[in-house]
Amino acid sequence: MTSSVVFKSFTALRHSSLEHPKLLHSHTTPNSPLTYRRFRITASKSSPKLHRNLRVADVIGGGPAGGSVVETLAKGGIETYLIERKLDNCKPCGGAIPLCMVGEFDLPLDIIDRRVTKMKMISPSNIAVDIGQTLKPHKYIGMVRREVLDAYLRERASKNGAKVINGLFLKMDIPNKGSENINTPYVLHYTEYDGKKGGTGEKKTLEVDAVIGADGANSRVAKSIDAGDYDYAIAFQERMKIPNDKMMYYEDLAEMYVGDDVSPDFYGWVFPKCDHVTVGTETVTNKGDIKKFQEATRNRGRDKILGGKIIRVEAHQIPEHPRPRRLLGRVALVGDAAGYVTKCSGEGIYFAARSGRMCAEALVEGSENGKRMVNESDLRKYLEKWDKTYWPTYKVLDVLQKVFCKSNPAREAFVEMCADEHVQKMTFDSYLYKRVAPGNPLEDLKLAVNTIGSFVRANALRKEMEKLSV
Repeated sequence: MTSSVVFKSFTALRHSSLEHPKLLHSHTTPNSPLTYRRFRITASKSSPKLHRNLRVADVIGGGPAGGSVVETLAKGGIETYLIERKLDNCKPCGGAIPLCMVGEFDLPLDIIDRRVTKMKMISPSNIAVDIGQTLKPHKYIGMVRREVLDAYLRERASKNGAKVINGLFLKMDIPNKGSENINTPYVLHYTEYDGKKGGTGEKKTLEVDAVIGADGANSRVAKSIDAGDYDYAIAFQERMKIPNDKMMYYEDLAEMYVGDDVSPDFYGWVFPKCDHVTVGTETVTNKGDIKKFQEATRNRGRDKILGGKIIRVEAHQIPEHPRPRRLLGRVALVGDAAGYVTKCSGEGIYFAARSGRMCAEALVEGSENGKRMVNESDLRKYLEKWDKTYWPTYKVLDVLQKVFCKSNPAREAFVEMCADEHVQKMTFDSYLYKRVAPGNPLEDLKLAVNTIGSFVRANALRKEMEKLSV
């Protein structure tokens, strides 16, 4: 991916936050790019009251984004539907969640397979750095299986009044833009499966007032509103059952491998789950070589997973940046459908759940707990809040990936840098609590000097290795 494309993607993310209400009255010239905001849709409190509850369908969203959406909507007095094709789906995913998600989403501890308190970052030359020495006893990174987490969130939403439909979303009829009746519904076409008609299912329709697309990287809802494409990565992962003595090694430990052999632009990993580990890798630039990178990841960790048996193979797409459009009328995108996966770390679970809840909260507030019709301005508040809150996080991780994930010398420097306690504290604070941690000026200066030194040493090592290979 070229740097210009990446910069454009983050500029697009930031543009939404420029529509923050406090900027609406700023003085602009006739040629200013901000003049379009005078056409902003009026607040929904001028929308008519309903003689029924507002109806919202969260299409196909059976993951963390969808589960969070429908629970929040149902609790807020909105008639809510969730359409999911595979209710027993084992979504391919590394499964790491930050500590703040456990409390924020009131997750029971028994759905967390492992509490990771130690990490090993392993360089291209197999230098290993232990990370986690700054963690306090109560802090950890949670490891979950998506089939467990997703099912829990859906079941909890169902208990709060959401209707879960085992079905496949097909298409959506969007009201004409010129329609003067803002109550005109969106008509969803889907196939429902009830287990009684074989695999064919029954074609059905559903009328709703708003749609939240939480249907992943290949979102059909996104296609319905012409949301545009994004660059994506391919992630490949194997679930592996390893001998008990080797599983003990990974009891509270996760490993991350970097190097051109495991991925030209990401990392390989070994993450612990309940009774197995997941071994995987990811790439954007060399998708056709993903199996070669996966084999290299296994080889790098072979001594620690020796005797392991592969019990499941998984692969999936990961969006690399937000879509050009995330909102149209009364249709909004959240989670992977919107493109909310971070660079560098490849994390998406928390941001999917958080965006789903944030979007649903905007609908509950705008509809006055389901009593009024909503319009685009209600959903735009969600985008403005999202961009204002998380744009710095996405930008910082984008820069880190550009600097440290493009060559082996840069990766060697990154791993060496990870040995610094200040770096570890900043990294874990940012990850566990989903905020860009403020730095100490003196420590930051020392870090900058050490980083430059790491780059110099790594480049010197590369030149010596090249001499030996001649």
